[in-house]
Amino acid sequence: MSYEQEGPRPADVLRASYGAFDAVVTTITDERSWLSTGCAGWAVRDLVFHCLSDAQRGLVALHTPAGRAPDRDAVTYWEDWRPEPLGAANGRRFTRVVASMFLHIDQLCELYSQTAAAVVNAAASAAPDQPVATQGHVLKAGDLIRTLAVEATIHHLDLVVSLPDAPGPSAEGLGQARRTLDGLLGRPVPAPWDDAQYARVATGRAPLSDTDRDRLGADAARFPLFA
Repeated sequence: MSYEQEGPRPADVLRASYGAFDAVVTTITDERSWLSTGCAGWAVRDLVFHCLSDAQRGLVALHTPAGRAPDRDAVTYWEDWRPEPLGAANGRRFTRVVASMFLHIDQLCELYSQTAAAVVNAAASAAPDQPVATQGHVLKAGDLIRTLAVEATIHHLDLVVSLPDAPGPSAEGLGQARRTLDGLLGRPVPAPWDDAQYARVATGRAPLSDTDRDRLGADAARFPLFA
């Protein structure tokens, strides 16, 4: 099921999501860069580097036309997104090591801001139906752009765990996350969560309560929908 036609234009969702994330990144000092996040084992600077890497991947993907039909869309992209434990642990270590090599956090933050701006510009110029390749799959560019917005939005929630004064994710990004999660669930979630809480619970960042399990019924066993 393609969600390309639902909600705001993909490029507009990404602009809002990346803009909100960057608004936090530009306030990070060296001291704050070592605070914990919602990602196990990662400090703020580690998460910024991870999101920089994701933005770089998006920039490459938007300039990598695929010679075959899409095999994923903005929802099904996440269906097999459950990295195996050893690979995930190695990825966390790599990110920690490389992020710590920036002697001045401003260097990392500026690089993120520049790269995010480039991705937003590329997204605005991309034909939404153009098949593009990333991570072994092919998606329409519009669907790829929506996945990038969801990634940034979920990690925005992680980023501000120890930054209570920081602004939260964009409404556009949270709305896209809800549409994606409802798509994975196969129906609108029957719980009275706001968008941010839904994103936290559905990605394993917050536990299901007994009441939540009662509302979800058999679908409770499917949570988290992706991690």
